Amino acid sequence: MPELTASTREAARRLGVSDTAIHKAERAGRIAREPDGSWDIDKTRRRLTETADPTRSPLANGASAEGTPFARLKVAQLALKVEAQRLSLDETKRRLVDVAQANAALDEIGSTMRDALLNWPARVSGLIAAEISVDPHLLQTILQSHINDLLTEAADRFDPAGLGGDRSSQP
Repeated sequence: MPELTASTREAARRLGVSDTAIHKAERAGRIAREPDGSWDIDKTRRRLTETADPTRSPLANGASAEGTPFARLKVAQLALKVEAQRLSLDETKRRLVDVAQANAALDEIGSTMRDALLNWPARVSGLIAAEISVDPHLLQTILQSHINDLLTEAADRFDPAGLGGDRSSQP
């Protein structure tokens, strides 16, 4: 049978904490009264132990401090701080790249490569046509068609499902 008491002071005395600690824990939602308004001492002790700061609470000393939700939260908080410090250090040492700047640089490189490929048939078709004795205009048209197919295939590979926007404006 659970040990119940209606008095907050009596519950605090039985738990070995102050009634102020009980009130604070109740306001913070760490513990709750029974539906009839009384305190279940065992349940309250268990909840206080689970949520207690091991460095501040006398209840945490008896429990395995590493296994409490509070202790796990503190470890997670420490891990986040360490990660933030690592990211700050990486940023200071210029190991990180701004995504917007990286995207802009990649766009510039891609545009330059695309333009170079699109201009290539016009530059070389006359030379190739002279070597193999064919019509320069026909050769340029064939080369441009193949270059356009190559660029379209590459664009589809790098941007599946058209995530990059409308390609109708591309040559």
